[in-house]
Amino acid sequence: MTDVTSPSPARSELTDKLGVDIDPELLALALTHRSYAYEHGQTPHNERLEFLGDSVLGQAVTVRLFTAHPDLDEGALAKRRAAVVSTVALAEVARGIGLGAHILLGRGEDQTGGRDKDSILADTTEAVIGATYLSAGPDAATALVLRLVEPLMADPERYGAAMDPKTSLQELAARIDAAPPVYIVDSTGPDHDRRFTATVTVGDVSASGTGSSKKQSEMAAALAAWRELSGRA
Repeated sequence: MTDVTSPSPARSELTDKLGVDIDPELLALALTHRSYAYEHGQTPHNERLEFLGDSVLGQAVTVRLFTAHPDLDEGALAKRRAAVVSTVALAEVARGIGLGAHILLGRGEDQTGGRDKDSILADTTEAVIGATYLSAGPDAATALVLRLVEPLMADPERYGAAMDPKTSLQELAARIDAAPPVYIVDSTGPDHDRRFTATVTVGDVSASGTGSSKKQSEMAAALAAWRELSGRA
């Protein structure tokens, strides 16, 4: 059986993209989804690290926004923070560094596209941040967060779409004289672990998104369609 803690070339490539050295055992834990742990004798998984990483992420983003935008009031800062730390935004960050390929998933989750599910990608990103905090310290963890999310914070056009992608897509469709978005949602899996896949169509553009709820999947699909339409516009 492969030692998941060994520094494989692929995992070394990931740490190069992250720009920080993380203890191999902590990194392996951060990349271990509960579905993999369940199929391998209830081994530890990444949810505790995710809990820690979520706090580190929130603090780092809050401080950066507070210091970088002295002209914004509390409400505006809160909206920007919510957009940057949202599941959809973190999933985009994860795709940018190819994180999905490194996640340890159970067979069923892997076969149903788990490596590209927004929720899994976002949760794993937070777990990696948590592992960085424990391995390299708070300063290194904060620096990692800022490297990952600076592109999002530097692009004001994205805040509205990340906060409310369905409304943003509808408004964009109206501006380009396209028909209103139409959503179709399917679900798979047992009631306790149901996964939703939404497909939205706007004119000749069709995009899909997944999530643990109908709303989350529609938001993911809407943001994907908004990105494509915005690129054309």
